[in-house]
Amino acid sequence: MLQIRIHGRGGQGVVTAAELLSVAAFEQGRHAQAFPSFGSERTGAPVVAFCRIDDREIRLREPIVAPDVVIVQDPTLLHQVDVFQGLQADGYVLINTRRSFAELGMGDWAADFRIDRLTTVPATELALKHIGRPLPNAALLGGFAALAGLVSLEAVAHAIRERFSGRVAEANVAAASDAFDHVKREMEELAHVSSN
Repeated sequence: MLQIRIHGRGGQGVVTAAELLSVAAFEQGRHAQAFPSFGSERTGAPVVAFCRIDDREIRLREPIVAPDVVIVQDPTLLHQVDVFQGLQADGYVLINTRRSFAELGMGDWAADFRIDRLTTVPATELALKHIGRPLPNAALLGGFAALAGLVSLEAVAHAIRERFSGRVAEANVAAASDAFDHVKREMEELAHVSSN
């Protein structure tokens, strides 16, 4: 079972991201569930959403304490909330920022993890470019598809189009596609550097 925890702030589409990811997994013939955890329901408050994906029916309903994947929609949470609690050294990490892990002050932390499973993507910038609003969730899902390969970009696009329609859907698909391409380039550069 793949367990994904998404951290962000109220109003950033954290819950929608988990729901879209579960629909994308379902589109690929897998079982999935998504649910949020709210502390305070006001805009800007920290929010956590969870998604589980498996080939079998999922019976668990509790929050995810040992995630395989952590997606951080708001990098200001990195030094306010223990977003990486329970993450193992082979876990995936995707952070919404243009900065590197070293620039985020996380170089020593990242050294304990698989470098090919850690990356950043400027999801808010891509959302502003395509959607005109700072909603990074769709872009992050595109980035996650490229990073982990656990859901396809096509399945993410299908989930977006099922949730939204018209220009909003296509703008979110474009943001996801740009993020997918960005992360693919990052991973290819990393592989090239590692092989030399």
